[in-house]
Amino acid sequence: MTTMRTLVLNAGYEPLTVVSFKRAMVLVMNEKASVIEHVEGDPVWAGRNAYERPVVILLTRYVRVPSARRIPVTRRGVLRRDDHRCGYCGRNAATIDHILPRSRGGADSWENLIACCLKCNNLKSDRTPQEMGWQLRMAPRQPRGTAWTVRGTERSDPRWEPYLALAA
Repeated sequence: MTTMRTLVLNAGYEPLTVVSFKRAMVLVMNEKASVIEHVEGDPVWAGRNAYERPVVILLTRYVRVPSARRIPVTRRGVLRRDDHRCGYCGRNAATIDHILPRSRGGADSWENLIACCLKCNNLKSDRTPQEMGWQLRMAPRQPRGTAWTVRGTERSDPRWEPYLALAA
């Protein structure tokens, strides 16, 4: 059986995170969450109680979430945001590039990093796109949406879609 994952919703139905089946069962058994969507049949037995296998759970108490959830900048995240396409030529990208090079004070930020193919990265070196006469194919910015703010939804279950759509 594949590892089952469960979407956790805040008390206001806002998607929070994705947890393992085991963690979801602990929340349900301790009455910290209730099951909203479950797998039909095949319940989980604990003592004399039968529990539905959770797919989506709702927390019984509201959890305060910082309003400005900052998405950490990572190499994998930049490549994912740019769909693994070079920001300069559009070919398949395997590296990332600082638009304003670090040697000139360029920051490791969503706005200064772009996916880049090896050829463009080597050609550009420590110059700016303007110095090379290049145009960016897109304006780099911090990603938005539940796929970025709710951890674990990149491999989502189709039964989660109605709850993720509410937050988008």
